[in-house]
This record gives sequence, C-alpha cells and structure tokens, in this order.
Amino acid sequence: MQASRFRPTSRQALAHGLYLGTVVAAVGVTAAMLATFVALNWLDSAGPPAWGWALLAFGPPLAGALGAVLLRDRLGTEVDDGGIRTVTPFGTGVEPWSEVVDLRAERRGARTVVSVYLESGASKQLIAPYSGELFANDPRFEQKVFALSHLWRSHRIGGVPS
Repeated sequence: MQASRFRPTSRQALAHGLYLGTVVAAVGVTAAMLATFVALNWLDSAGPPAWGWALLAFGPPLAGALGAVLLRDRLGTEVDDGGIRTVTPFGTGVEPWSEVVDLRAERRGARTVVSVYLESGASKQLIAPYSGELFANDPRFEQKVFALSHLWRSHRIGGVPS
C-alpha cells in the first residue's frame, strides 16, 4: 500500500508560525524593556535604536511564519502498511496497526483533533489532520478523518482491499 500523508494546511502552518513568533516577540520585547530600563536608570547608558525595537517586535513573527510554511512538508501523519506514523522535523513515532484499538475525532479546546487509542490504554493525538477556528479551519477535515478511519478499519479486519 502506498503511504497516505496528512499535513497541516498552508493556512494552519502560517497561523501556527505567526503565533509562535508572536510569543517569542512578546518575551523578547519584555526582556528588552527591562534591560533598557536598567540601562537608562542605573547604568546611565543609551537605549537601543528605534529600528531595534521594530526588529524585535516584527522579526520573530515573520520568521516564525516563514519557518512554519517551509517546515510544513516535514510535519504530519503518514499511514501505511506498518501503521500510523507521526512525522516531525525532530523524528518520527510509529504506532503499529496491531496496537491501535480506536481512532476518533475529539474536541480539545478550540480544535477538533484525531486521537489514536492504543491497546495499552494510552492515547496519542495526531499532528494532522485537525480543524479549529479562523486560520486553523480545515475544510476537508471530515474527509481526512473518514479516510483515516477507513484505513484503520481495513487493516483491523485483515488488509486493505484492492
């Protein structure tokens, strides 16, 4: 069987990168404000240039968005004869079909995600597909969940029909 791959949509990747970049920018601007306060009040030195603040505020969100879009192809879920594999830039994790006892879409916060339940009683949340509000919306989410469910049931019964 050829591997099926489920990745975050382009909009989901862009939104996730912007979110992470904004968090980094908020922490960076807060730390820079504290350092500037100390430099101006206790060390009698000059503050950073205005372009430094703009770079610190807007650089991380833009870099996060670009990085997330570029890494989008390295994230996701692959399904093949061996089982369900989560793929990240840092490695992969495989759950063989013999260990998977259930696969379902669940609500987690503002998102609907796919969770895999294992024979051991543990559950794993898949990286993709998922759907949520605004940029996290995936218009084909139900189709992807149906395809995953079909593949799981086919392997559980005894193989994928040709």
